[in-house]
Amino acid sequence: MPVTVEIRDPYVTSEHLKEVFDYFSRVDEQFSTYKPDSEISRINRGELGPGAFSTEMNEVFMLAAETKRQTGGYFDIRQPSGLIDPSGLVKGWAIFKASGILKSAGFYDFYVDAGGDIQTSLPDAGEIWRVGIRNPFNKSEIVKVVGLANRGMATSGTYERGAHIYNPLDFDRELTDVVSITVIAENVYEADRFATACFAMGERGIEFLENHSGLEGYQIDKDGIATYTSGFEKFVI
Repeated sequence: MPVTVEIRDPYVTSEHLKEVFDYFSRVDEQFSTYKPDSEISRINRGELGPGAFSTEMNEVFMLAAETKRQTGGYFDIRQPSGLIDPSGLVKGWAIFKASGILKSAGFYDFYVDAGGDIQTSLPDAGEIWRVGIRNPFNKSEIVKVVGLANRGMATSGTYERGAHIYNPLDFDRELTDVVSITVIAENVYEADRFATACFAMGERGIEFLENHSGLEGYQIDKDGIATYTSGFEKFVI
């Protein structure tokens, strides 16, 4: 997936950017279900037992179990096939970790975008980051622009990759009522995991966000009708 890093702080060098992109490459090598030699592929083939899991894998599995509990089972890394695929959480987790690398290097004014999920960082006197939400029926059109400062945003839907999210509580139910749901949270990890779960909930996803402090959302249904949480408008530019 495309990865974009923009740093507005002075004195940034190519080595700083390389460190971030090298980190994303390591995450891909570890968690990609498309790479036969990745750690997750070896786990799925039964070649690695729990005692041999890396620290990062154990962390992701723990976070996935926590998210499953918090969403009433609507987030589950166990696929209908029985294989494990943590990608519904790993992307946001990795973006958040990558932003930590930049902060550790002394940067405060930047954003990290991987596949449309974004973490922003802003100093007190910085210019707010403007982020567009695409029209799922016309990807060249932006339906909303939001301003983000030290927050994360993630979108789940079928318009980019087709049907790739399922309802863990009813594998046979097609998710057609909602075409996209965007979540704004305190960081991109929170936004990403709840966006995935809320999309699996269908039209009830926006209600889940409304009832959970720190989460705001913008949902577009199959008829092109948008519904958003009561606090979402404060982010709209």
